[in-house]
Amino acid sequence: MSFGGFNDNQNSAPMADINVTPMVDVMLVLLVIFIISAPLFTHALKLDLPTAQSAPAPEKPETVTISIDGAGKLYWNDQPVSTQELDARMATASARQPQPELQLRADKSTRYQTIAEVMSAAQGAGLTKLGFVTDPKPK
Repeated sequence: MSFGGFNDNQNSAPMADINVTPMVDVMLVLLVIFIISAPLFTHALKLDLPTAQSAPAPEKPETVTISIDGAGKLYWNDQPVSTQELDARMATASARQPQPELQLRADKSTRYQTIAEVMSAAQGAGLTKLGFVTDPKPK
């Protein structure tokens, strides 16, 4: 009794059946993967959260621009001011809550002493937020 082999000359017609076993194996593996991963995509935790009130978010402080041109002239928000007037405005600004943020813009030809005097005046008035504004480098 023979089950067939490579030299089976009795049936010379090509085999017309498609072997679906590998396709079924792949489909079963995909089915198992989808069954395992599907709950992970739809997992949601339902909570009944309590309600509470909180303090409103703090306001952003006002921004004050102090500009110094090449000649040493001072500007408060683009309005020319004298040194005495600058000191008075800094004193009133330090009394406000929240304190405004000072942005110092100076021409590159401005003397460092003028910039240092403005910084010293801001510190003497009690202002704590001071930043320097520069232009980015051209590419």
